[in-house]
Formats: sequence, structure tokens, C-alpha cells
Amino acid sequence: MEKKTIESLYTYLQTLKTSQTFLKNCYRDLPDTDASLKSFENSGTFMYYLDHGRIFLTEGGKVDIRLKPLLYFYGLVHLIKACLLTNRPNYPESTAVLAHGVTARKRKKKNYTFIQDEVKIQQNGLFNYAYNHLFHTKVPPFQKIKMDTLLGLIPEMSDFFAYSKEEKSISIGEKGAMSVTFPLHLLDSYHLTKAAFIQRVSVHLPTILDTKASNEQLHIKLEEPMQHITGPFYLHLDRQEIYFPASRDNFLSINEIMIHYLLLYNLSMISRYETEYWGELISTKSELDYAIISHYLTVIEDKVSFLIGEWLFNRAALD
Repeated sequence: MEKKTIESLYTYLQTLKTSQTFLKNCYRDLPDTDASLKSFENSGTFMYYLDHGRIFLTEGGKVDIRLKPLLYFYGLVHLIKACLLTNRPNYPESTAVLAHGVTARKRKKKNYTFIQDEVKIQQNGLFNYAYNHLFHTKVPPFQKIKMDTLLGLIPEMSDFFAYSKEEKSISIGEKGAMSVTFPLHLLDSYHLTKAAFIQRVSVHLPTILDTKASNEQLHIKLEEPMQHITGPFYLHLDRQEIYFPASRDNFLSINEIMIHYLLLYNLSMISRYETEYWGELISTKSELDYAIISHYLTVIEDKVSFLIGEWLFNRAALD
């Protein structure tokens, strides 16, 4: 899906009338829902969630790096809430779903590094609520997770990590192609035989027509191209290539939207409450953390806008 297709959808949804039409189509098959009434009631909130979310993202691209995480995080939160309104016409059903749903661990001032920091998922709150109702999965495949793992899943970070000889994820083919190709050395890092590896990835792929190993690569021919790319596969927006985790430890079935939620939550908390660490990091630029965070923040605006737009486009297509 091209960026201009996503932008045209956002433009279409900039009026109350078109927002109401969009929501009415989303609601028509929901049980015990008056689609006409609820779409009328929610159209303004839906439109403003999208509008405010996009403004936060745009302004985040303009401000000093010290403020970017906060604007980007709340931009993403607004956009997620817009998506939730398409599935949950009575959102928010209670105040329990309004909390962030994530906690950051107490930081140790000595030898602290962002990439080794971690966040913990709470039982209640927006993260689990969105994870459940946007992606139809009850709970994430982890209770806590490190920033290093999350960053390694993002395709646009792969070149950065390559400079330090770290292979976090690898390109396995172009979006829209009828096949994907894995290097055979992955079998060692995944501790799997060829047959077991194929079985592991097959549940996340369209129907497999054929497999063949040659030139240190495993070629998998598909019945149809991958239309909805989600964890453990991720899309590099500029290259339109599909990336896959290079390590078994990073093999996670989590949508990239929620990866950014966790990263931006933690960064926004650091920028607000870890004043000394954040101030020194930005001012001195003496740690690797600065380069990683700075690069990551260049990815956010376009990627988050695209991912949310793609989700909304697919939501409309289902109807």
C-alpha cells in the first residue's frame, strides 16, 4: 500500500459527514449496535482523535528532540483511540481502560542505559485493551520486555544496528512478491531444523506452495503475496521490504503499532521525569543511547501515521 493511498484516507476522514459514513460501515455488523445512531454520536470524537493525533505527530517532527517523545506518544495514543472507536462504539466503557497500561521500572542512576531498560505490561489499561480489540489477541507474548528487543524489530533500525555489526532483523523479500527467502544460517540461531522452521513461520504466511534450499538460502513460494504484514514480519516503509527477526529470542507476534506504543511510552516518561539523565544525554551526546534514540525518533512520524492509516484502510476493506 502506498503512502498516497493512506494520505487520501486521512483527507477523506477530515469531515463529520465522511467520518460518520466510515463509522456506520464499521458498525453495521456489530451486535446490539444501532449503526446510524452510534456513528452520528461518535463521528466528531473520531474525527478529532485523528486530527489531534496527526497534529501531535507533525509538531513532533518540528520541535527540539527533548520534546519529541511526548508529542509522538500522545499522537499515537489519539490515533489508537480513533481506531478503537471503529470496533468499540461505546469506548471508553470504564475509567480502567484510560490508564496507559504500562509501567517503567525504577531506574538505577549508575550505569543506566536505555536499550537495557524495560517496561512491564499491566493487566488493565489502554495497552492491553488496544492489543485485544484492535488485533483480536487476548494478551501479548510477554509480561515485560527490553527496549533493545523492541528496537530490533523495527526494520528502519536495521541499518543503524548494522554499523555496530549487530544483525537484529533481515530482509526476506519485497512486499507484494510471491515468495520469501530466508538465509539458512537462521536455522542455527532459531535452533530448528529446516522442516521445523518452515512449520514455525508457516502460520504467519499465506499458503505455502513450495520450498527449496539452495545457495545457503531457503526459498518459500507462496500462493498469494502477504497483504497484511504483522509480527513476526515487519515492513520497511521506504524500501517496501519485509523484515524478519534474526534471533529466536526476538520472534514475537506483536503488531508494530504496539511496539511503538511501548517505546514511546518509556521515552516520554524518561523525558518528563528523568530530567538529569535526559538532559545530560541530549546535551553531551556522549552515549550510544543518544544515537539510538535520535535515529529512532526520525522514523516515527511517517511510520506511525502509515501504520495507523493502513489499519484503518484494512478496517474499511473488511466492510
